[in-house]
Amino acid sequence: MFKQIVLAAALSAASAAAFAAPVTYDIDPNHTDVIASWSHFGFSHPVAHFGDVDGAIVYDADNVGQSSVQVTIPLSGLESHVPDFNDHLLSADFFDAAQFPEITFKSTKVEAAGDSKLRIWGDLTVHGVTRQVLLDTTINKLGVHPLGKREAAGFDATTVIKRSEFGVGKYAPNVSDEVEIRITVEAMVPKAE
Repeated sequence: MFKQIVLAAALSAASAAAFAAPVTYDIDPNHTDVIASWSHFGFSHPVAHFGDVDGAIVYDADNVGQSSVQVTIPLSGLESHVPDFNDHLLSADFFDAAQFPEITFKSTKVEAAGDSKLRIWGDLTVHGVTRQVLLDTTINKLGVHPLGKREAAGFDATTVIKRSEFGVGKYAPNVSDEVEIRITVEAMVPKAE
């Protein structure tokens, strides 16, 4: 009888371990980049990088629908590699960063979309305007980070938005209204305090 109780307890513990709990990761701004690309009169496709990303990702492998993403992107981290263009993008002609200093994204729904794929819907707020967007997302890797020695997660995501829908439509359609967004994210479980 004692052996049966021990065996039942061991099986119960093993089955509980098989179902991982949700994991919360803090975004690593040093290894995260949001890249916007658009057509400039059809001649070129400039890009702007948005760094200094802050936020958290909750990923539940056993119940993907309980996962979530919350991100803040300060416009102070915008970098086009052309100083005058940085200033123009931050001006009232475009982002009006003095009045709207950050971009935010908060997920509203997450679902599995195949092997290592997710679809993440959420509210994107740019220039004081909030619209729902869909991020087609790839899980790059989940595991212990070799440098941080803690659980880490990496994701890539893409979406296309119409900038005019966010009140940032100057020069459209000659400078394309559609902007392709590519995101690469590395995140890690916070250090134990």
